[in-house]
Amino acid sequence: MDVTDDNFEEKVIKASEEKPVIVDFWASWCVPCNIIGPLLEKVVESYQDKVGFVKVNVDECPNTSNKFSIDAIPAVKIFKDGKEVDSFVGVVPEDTIKNFIEKHI
Repeated sequence: MDVTDDNFEEKVIKASEEKPVIVDFWASWCVPCNIIGPLLEKVVESYQDKVGFVKVNVDECPNTSNKFSIDAIPAVKIFKDGKEVDSFVGVVPEDTIKNFIEKHI
């Protein structure tokens, strides 16, 4: 699901009070973003209803990107109980993504 500046609060912050939400900050012109995006989707899908997943296009959502100090992409953050609790930047292996999720579910 794509999230915008207008609905980030509802779709991420409030939703993370129910279950952790992973946010992929990306851009269409970013080659590493296009590599990790499908991998993130695949891994998150294997966790079914235990974790949420949204994408934020940094070019289309400058307010949200600035609020979370996104200065390099892909930037992946996980929110839990309304707060950012963990993050990583760049392309990482599938096992690293699984460990990243496992720590927070």
